[in-house]
Amino acid sequence: MRPALPALMTITLLALLTFPYAQGSDSTRAATPVGGGAVQTQGGRNMSFALKTNAFPEGGQIPKKYTCDAADVSPGLTWRDIPAGTQAFALIADDPDAPVGTWTHWVIWNIPATAAALPEGVAKNEVLPDGARQGKNDFKRIGYGGPCPPPGKPHRYFFRLYALDGKPDVKAGTSRGELERAMKGHVLSIAELMGRYGR
Repeated sequence: MRPALPALMTITLLALLTFPYAQGSDSTRAATPVGGGAVQTQGGRNMSFALKTNAFPEGGQIPKKYTCDAADVSPGLTWRDIPAGTQAFALIADDPDAPVGTWTHWVIWNIPATAAALPEGVAKNEVLPDGARQGKNDFKRIGYGGPCPPPGKPHRYFFRLYALDGKPDVKAGTSRGELERAMKGHVLSIAELMGRYGR
């Protein structure tokens, strides 16, 4: 017969069997889809991480220049208070008020962690000079496609910037869904900006 384990060792083993996995920090917890297909960290957002534009105020009217009714160029964006551990950024812009369901207007990822802005009028190329990649929007085109709602009540357009703990290994020109799957579990924080446009 084996000798009895010391009391302390027994307690330790019971604790390990009862709690086999330690809780991870907010920055390493898995991300889960939320409304509109966005991804949010389970630990919550870093509230100081903020996304801004000089093109329109938060919740305000998006100028025609940035829509399909005019030049259809992307607005300039800036951000601050980057979360610790950020290795890259991704940005998704969409319209949850579209008649057919959430409509994706822009998908761009692998924006360098050293960046603090996207200029106005980002080129509609699959790969940009800084290594950032762009995918297809729901217009089936690469890069930014501005607001283009049917007549009626103004729609809301959300720009969400994701701080990631790595660079998603996703081929340029791909879909939003593939990017979101690759980002799952790697989102440190999300900064959000919303504007409105109607006809």
